[in-house]
Formats: sequence, C-alpha cells, structure tokens
Amino acid sequence: MRGTSQKDVNFANFMTTGKTVAFHTLGCKLNFSETSSISRLLEQDGFVKTDFDGQADVYVINTCSVTDNADKECRHLVRRIQRRAPESMVVITGCYAQLKPKEIAEIEGVDLVLGAAEKFNIVEHLKTLTKGDSAKICSCDIEDVNTFHASHSQNDRTRTFLKVQDGCDYTCSFCTIPMARGKSRSDSVANVTQLATNLAASGVKEIVLTGINLGDFGKGLEGGKKREENFFELIQELDKVEGIERYRISSIEPNLLSNEIIEFVANSRKFMPHFHIPLQSGSNEILGLMRRRYRRELYAEKVALIRQFMPHCSIGVDVIVGFPAETDEHFRETYDFLHALDVSYLHVFTYSERANTGALDITPVVPVHVRNERNKMLRNLSLKKLQYFTEQHIGQTRKVLFEIQGKDGMMEGYTDNYIKITTPFRQEWVNSIVDWDLR
Repeated sequence: MRGTSQKDVNFANFMTTGKTVAFHTLGCKLNFSETSSISRLLEQDGFVKTDFDGQADVYVINTCSVTDNADKECRHLVRRIQRRAPESMVVITGCYAQLKPKEIAEIEGVDLVLGAAEKFNIVEHLKTLTKGDSAKICSCDIEDVNTFHASHSQNDRTRTFLKVQDGCDYTCSFCTIPMARGKSRSDSVANVTQLATNLAASGVKEIVLTGINLGDFGKGLEGGKKREENFFELIQELDKVEGIERYRISSIEPNLLSNEIIEFVANSRKFMPHFHIPLQSGSNEILGLMRRRYRRELYAEKVALIRQFMPHCSIGVDVIVGFPAETDEHFRETYDFLHALDVSYLHVFTYSERANTGALDITPVVPVHVRNERNKMLRNLSLKKLQYFTEQHIGQTRKVLFEIQGKDGMMEGYTDNYIKITTPFRQEWVNSIVDWDLR
C-alpha cells in the first residue's frame, strides 16, 4: 500500500488550482469514442488536456480486457506513471475496470476505478476523491448497467468514431464483453442522425459507426428483447445527412449482415465499400464450440455477395487461433478456408483464457507455442492478401481522405476501399478528399 504525503489532500481543493489531464486508450474504436467523450466532460469542467507521455495532474486509462495482454498493458502504464509522476491521480475505467475492479485497485498507484455505469460520472467522482492509501472503487453489477451513453471522438482523428450501440446479448464461449458491457442497447435513429448533422457542421468528413454488436442496433436505450428500430433503418437515414461525405461500418456479425445492407452500401455514395466481418474460425466444429451464430457456409455466401455487388470492396476478417480443442486439422480448415476466400486482410488474435467464460471447460488446451505459430501463419497470409488486394487497384484513381496528423514529414489517408496511402505532408490536404492515382 502507498504511504501518505503532504499531497494526500481532498481532490476538490486541488481542483481549484490549474489542472491537466492525460488519456490513454486500449482496445477498440468504441473505446476511442468513449475516451474522447470523457475528455470533453473534463475539459468542460476546466481541465486542460495534455500528452500522456508528459506530466499531468490526472491520468485516465480506458481499458480493454479482450486478451491477457490488454490487462498487462494497463498495469504497465500505471507503473510508468508511478515512475514519472507519483503524486498524480490515476483513474482506470473501461472493460478491465468493470470485470476486475478489486484487482485493479490493488495496483500500486491507482486512485480511482470506474465501472461501466460510472465512467461518464468521472467529474463528480474526482471532486470527492482523496489521494491516500487505497483506491476508490465505483462499480456495480453488470446487470444494473441499463443505460446508453452516446459518445464520439472529435479533434482526435480526421475520421470520427460514433458510438451508436453498446453491450451484447450473445454468449460466445471465449468472450467477456457481455460481462464487461452489459446487455445490448443503443441510441435512436433520430438521435444518431442529429449527432451526424452536428458533426458535419463541425467539419467532420467521415464517420465510422461503432458498437459492441453493431448489427444488433435498435433495442433502445435500456435494451431488451423488443426491437424498436434496426441497423438498416439507421444507415438509410444517415445516408441522407448533408455534409458527411463518407461512412464506414466498423464491424458487423455475418449473421446480422443482411443482403439488403450489402446491396444498400453498394448503391450508396456515402457508405464506403468496406466491411469488417468477424469469422473467428473456418471450422464449423470450432464455431460450434465458440457458440457462434453462423457456419462457414453463411460467411462464404456473404463474401460472395459483396464481391458480386462490389468487386473493389475491402473485406477485413477477425480470426482467433488456438481456441481450446483446435487441432491441427481444425486450423488447416481455417487456413485453407481463408486462403480460398476473396478477402482483403485479417486481424488475427491468439486465444487468451478469460475468467468465467465457457471456453475454460473445453479441452484439450492448445499449447501457447502452437497458438503463436498459428498466429504467425495467418499474419503472413494476411500480408499476402493485402498485397494482392492492393495490387489489383494499381492504375486506378480513387478518392483518399487524408488524416490530420503528419509523422516525420509524412501524412496518411485511406481510399474509399481502405487502401492506406502515405505521402509527404501537405497542409492543404488535411481533412480533404483527394483524387489519388494508385501506383
């Protein structure tokens, strides 16, 4: 436990002087949108946002807990802060904070742990926080998390991540997200459309729609079995918003990617030809053990339909290697399936044991070194897929939205179909859509 010092005072008094806050986000696009919204709450209260690698009065870490590496990264970041600024306040929120608040509270240097229901009440919690011997935990059972908080990134990236859905009603055997995020709930079509209109007025060119289970949009602010609206209705209305030039669908389950959604995107001027569709395994037997709601045949049908309507479309795939009971034959099924599938790139995850998940009861366990070997094989396949997809478009002219940030005199942007472009920095291209000849 930490000892007290002269600076172990009530934070409400500390807040009357100048204060700075720094943020670090682990995990998904939805986390980035929430971090940005939390940042705006604190800035509205008088905080000045500063760089995470510098000195700050308060550090906020928004965590992920999809893998054990995400948990370790959180602990590593806290240790870094302790070495750099031991008297600063450290706040941990996000999925890891909801799942294991007591474990986080025991980390040397942590002052406040905010669960899923409390992250957007951070201002009030800081006002009553005392830096002392033990961390304060503000959390509740995930069953009591039954509200939706709209959030979006702004001024952080050219592309804005707009959260429209949260939580998940699925029970995949490898996943802790329902325990960390609660049941599926979402914003309304009307409110999302208004937010998009406001973002357009602020100069945003591209919106990335984000959620935990995005295709399950429409169950209302509190969630429930009754669907009030649906994702197809949402994208139809967003397509009408003046000022937003590009939309992307961050990730959507194959069983929720309806044929009408695919056809709509193909005919839309604003929804980009880019889908990211989780697969997780190319073996039907493993998909069953994972409790996924589709089989590989459905996945292949969706990819074929996308290619029929949009031959130029970028298709990304999530896949997990080393799931319990995955034999060499199962993995070969996955590899061969992906090798033959006309997709553009892979996001490869090595299976990581997560507490209180059904996968822990499945045997045999795949050795870690085998998991790592399989990960390497699929990452190499992904590089080949991406190279092939990019080479198919050489000689074409495609529209690129360039990012705000320049690195080492360079700037980056993406074509409509998600090919990354790097070029020397030009100020006039920032947040602009440029016709680009692919070479």
